[in-house]
Amino acid sequence: MVRIILLLLAAWVLLGVVGSIVEGVLWLVLVGGALFLGVAAYGAVKTHKRPKGIKGPKP
Repeated sequence: MVRIILLLLAAWVLLGVVGSIVEGVLWLVLVGGALFLGVAAYGAVKTHKRPKGIKGPKP
């Protein structure tokens, strides 16, 4: 009986640690994605230069 309790306790601790790591990585991915989209949007709005080699009407 004690062996089953210790096994369940070890599994609970292991799942808790793995869950914390997965949750931390998930938050890092979400924050990194939001920052990437923000920087990409800022760069798209801020850059008004035409690429070289493309001919067309000047703005």
